[in-house]
Amino acid sequence: MNYNEVLEKAKFLIGSKCRICRDCNGIACRGEIPGVGGKGSGSGFTRSFEKLNEIKLNMDTIYEFKEVDTSVELFGKRFAYPIFAAPIGGLQQHYREDANDYEYNQAITAGCKNAGVAGFTGDGVKDEFYEQPLKAISEIGGWGIPTIKPWENDEVLKKAKMAETAGALAVAMDIDAAGLSILAALGKPVSPKSVEEIREIVSGTKLPFIIKGIMTVAGAVKAVEAGAYGIVVSNHGGRVLDHTPAPVEVLPEIYKAVGGKIKIFIDGGIRTGIDIVRVLALGADAVLIGRPYAIAAFGGGVEGVELYTSKIGAELRDAMIMTGCSTLRDIDERVIYKA
Repeated sequence: MNYNEVLEKAKFLIGSKCRICRDCNGIACRGEIPGVGGKGSGSGFTRSFEKLNEIKLNMDTIYEFKEVDTSVELFGKRFAYPIFAAPIGGLQQHYREDANDYEYNQAITAGCKNAGVAGFTGDGVKDEFYEQPLKAISEIGGWGIPTIKPWENDEVLKKAKMAETAGALAVAMDIDAAGLSILAALGKPVSPKSVEEIREIVSGTKLPFIIKGIMTVAGAVKAVEAGAYGIVVSNHGGRVLDHTPAPVEVLPEIYKAVGGKIKIFIDGGIRTGIDIVRVLALGADAVLIGRPYAIAAFGGGVEGVELYTSKIGAELRDAMIMTGCSTLRDIDERVIYKA
């Protein structure tokens, strides 16, 4: 199987809800929720892609070449690349009516592990939407990061304990899911969290705790105050609030405020190894990628996920060579072209 075959199979299996566009930029699926588009005008999704592609890199190939090291250490583990699959839930609503949460997340977590990285898994209204992905993590020795919705703290802590039992690498909360009104409509409301509430969660689990959905300096500072291990600079794929800035637009000021105090992940329109260099140069420690991983999982299962990871990992290595970077630590603002 090659990556083009993965894409062709995904087109057949997913159908009209995702067009498997050449550029996964949110234009063709604007406002399509249920589906994979961005909310409302779709600009939260499309802007994330556009602003990344406005960033140009400086090419520099006159230097003493050393073997390129694309690896990163996080959660006390070494990963082949600073790449993680983002958590995706609601598969039956947004991708396929017969989608199976266990099978999907088994492909994500096992494929990522085979490629030397890790996958985040999701959560939802039904208990099985968290438990089935967690089962997939447990079966590969805990190599994954379960993500919990911002439910009441008692339920969050209960699910964090389940993640500990599964041996997970860390546990996350997509606090930006507080804007998912569909959850309240289904009888399972979510809500924002105070610093005190997050601090209670952090102190209530042995696992590193990551907060996904940080889009301001103030939010990043509060995450540090609450004792979180890391944050994900993210607008939830443009699916919870229309007309947000792109995550890459707010990343530099967030890095300036909290860089070195907390691990900084970012998602939103990241599609290639060049995109990874762009955001690492602006302060990120690692990236999360969502929709392309879903396509890889539906189109090729474990092998498809592994293929996609290896593809963008190779692109990262090539971009590092062409910008004079031997390690991820070498990737900084000097590789960004400034007119």
